[in-house]
Amino acid sequence: MNKKGVVYCSTGSHYRVKSEGQFYDCIIQGKFRIKGIKSTNPIAVGDRVVIKILPQAKGSKGVITEIKDRSNYIVRKSVNLSKQIHIIASNIDQVFLMVTLKNPMTFPAFIDRFLVTAKAYEIEVILVFNKIDLYNPQELKEMRLLKSIYENIGYSCLEVVASDLSTLHYIKQAMASKVSMFSGHSGVGKSTLINTLDPNLNLKTGRISDQHQQGQHTTTFAKMFDLISGSRIIDTPGIKGFGVVDIQKEELAGYFSEFSQLQRACKFNNCLHTNEPQCAVKEALEEGEISQSRYRSYLQLLEEDTLHR
Repeated sequence: MNKKGVVYCSTGSHYRVKSEGQFYDCIIQGKFRIKGIKSTNPIAVGDRVVIKILPQAKGSKGVITEIKDRSNYIVRKSVNLSKQIHIIASNIDQVFLMVTLKNPMTFPAFIDRFLVTAKAYEIEVILVFNKIDLYNPQELKEMRLLKSIYENIGYSCLEVVASDLSTLHYIKQAMASKVSMFSGHSGVGKSTLINTLDPNLNLKTGRISDQHQQGQHTTTFAKMFDLISGSRIIDTPGIKGFGVVDIQKEELAGYFSEFSQLQRACKFNNCLHTNEPQCAVKEALEEGEISQSRYRSYLQLLEEDTLHR
């Protein structure tokens, strides 16, 4: 008997699929090649699949026989295999990217890499600036300066304390009837925030390493959860680095929204905004209309050999 379902957990060889209110432990049938995507994981959390129930097996077990077309997905470069990608999750309505200025520090370059990838796959990102209760006045000023860079180019930005439900009202509202993914470095407070939204989940949270001021990995694999509110949430492993893949150099500026609005005014249609004359992007940079940190991120990505596979 075949059933349609959604992948809630993927460990790389075993998959937990929910179908008609019931969970099934599944394996895949043969090798899946999805439209030429060279990924380390053929099936990701959020995938809509067809499973064949195994009536003879003990417990609820099945075999994934088909993957339905994805509406979108978000990827990063595989850690060990530079020519392959790792699909973090698929069929996502929005991503909450959590940012902290310390314990651990989220650098602008990381934010920009994430935003470029999400924009390339047409996924909305909301930036969540967490741990605002831990910042001194100077740090709070720095955080709001960083936040203003992204607000000025059209991103929604929130200030929260992950353990304080009263600061999470907008997040809860924005999540209604949607599939939301939470991402960011280990230790930024993803699991704490999700537990605050729905204490029944009781996700494991970790402490910050005193030596490196980095979070300890508490989420090993991406997992989807049903919240009591009816929303669905994807909790992801903490990401240290975020390599951008499958974007041509000529396309890159189009994924920096403030660049794409200006590049029509550049002298050359194929302007890369580096050394070309009469470049509208560089002129805006000199006038302070474009953030220096955003332009630095653009140049760094432009120079990467792994930008496109």
